[in-house]
Amino acid sequence: MEKKLEFRGGFIVAFVPVLIFLFFCVLYFIVFKAFEMHALGMGALVALLVGALFTKKGHYERFWDAVYDGVKKAVPIAVLLLIIGIFSQLIKITNLSTGFVWLADNVGVSGGLFTAFTFLAVAMISTATGSSIGTMFTCFPIFYPAGVLLGSDPAVLAGAIVSAGIFGDNIAPVSDTTIISAGTQEYTKKEGFAEIGGCVASRLKFALVAGGFSLLLFGIFGGGGTVGTGASEILTENMNPSTLVMLIPVGAMLAVAVLTRNIYLAITVGIILGTVTGLGFQIIGVEDVLSVENGSPVGFLSDGVSYIMGTVILVLSVYGIMGVLNGAGALERITNGIYSSKMGRTVRGTELAMMLGITLTTLIFGGVTSASMATFGKVQNELGKRVGLHPYRRANLLDGFANAIVLAVPFISVFVFIGAILTQGYDFIEPVPILQVSMSMFYSISLFFVLLFSIVTGWGREYEGAEGKSISESEYNLSNKPLNYN
Repeated sequence: MEKKLEFRGGFIVAFVPVLIFLFFCVLYFIVFKAFEMHALGMGALVALLVGALFTKKGHYERFWDAVYDGVKKAVPIAVLLLIIGIFSQLIKITNLSTGFVWLADNVGVSGGLFTAFTFLAVAMISTATGSSIGTMFTCFPIFYPAGVLLGSDPAVLAGAIVSAGIFGDNIAPVSDTTIISAGTQEYTKKEGFAEIGGCVASRLKFALVAGGFSLLLFGIFGGGGTVGTGASEILTENMNPSTLVMLIPVGAMLAVAVLTRNIYLAITVGIILGTVTGLGFQIIGVEDVLSVENGSPVGFLSDGVSYIMGTVILVLSVYGIMGVLNGAGALERITNGIYSSKMGRTVRGTELAMMLGITLTTLIFGGVTSASMATFGKVQNELGKRVGLHPYRRANLLDGFANAIVLAVPFISVFVFIGAILTQGYDFIEPVPILQVSMSMFYSISLFFVLLFSIVTGWGREYEGAEGKSISESEYNLSNKPLNYN
């Protein structure tokens, strides 16, 4: 049996890298408001360098072996992120949002209807790009000022844009959080991790119910503002109906991902069809695909890799930290502690423990969901396996609660901060206070209650059967020793 990694001061010192990484998360995302993933990756690397100094004599090399063991498990996720970064960049440069602006103008929506339309449009953009924060920075300057001038309530409109970004991040096959949530949940009855397409297919029901409630709420509460002059000019400057054809490769990518559950094939189809569609409709030029400018490579192929590299470094680094915790036996202690508690005695209690665990972890990390999922995912994986939950179910609860009500916590969540910041700089309206943005994030709030209902009632709960097959509770009970599931 391999000897555990030991620290001066006991196993609790293994959490020093986590605390240092947490410091950098708060420093960059909350204090400096610098929303760059590579900065967090740097913080994780520094945390590892410092953490290694606390090992006992003769354990320094073992510390880095534990880091490598953790990083190895992240390699498939890193490769997938790099490929997905290319597709995400392709959709981004086509300015799909301008097509939705044209559609809104032609339909003639205003007030609450424009707020609801904005949620729907931005959700589709976020699903296509897989980037919640990137979508927010892209869509706020277009939809927010126009909506305010068309009579939308500023706070609710801001909440709609933030919520829509989170919606796409929650369900998009090309989202880093979708990839991380699936990539942390292992099968017990076959090799490998949860398939991304399968996770997306099984979580759609939760997201669509929460999204439907949110759409209704945005329509009801999103109006009441004062119609001003200048909305038509903003809309006209940001209109291009031809970009809507890019929904074809997006739809094809989503369909292939869900039907085949092979994300590599889905992204390949999306990139090829997207490139052909973009060139055919002259939305992009050959130089937007691959070119050189001032001696540097440009185009979505190279820019996509550069764009996602910060997230890749972050994931590899956080998995390295998890490798240290695993090598020191710290994760095993946490898992055993939860499993032996009253909550861990039932499946429902275990799922509630998962909810509390990922919610608290995401809160601690200031709403940086990719980092919180990579951190708690290992614990979630072990807890879920012990009660027979299917990897899809584990991944869905991990991703869902990380994107739920915790992201609406004022003065802590990075999403609330970004939403409030992006309402600044307009002469015709005062910036929206943080608390009002928080209260208007209807999707995150709705998703929390939908998932809580799922835990309490068992709706959508899946178990792992032979060869990793998803089976119901009754089927699972027939093939296993009776357990208390209530």
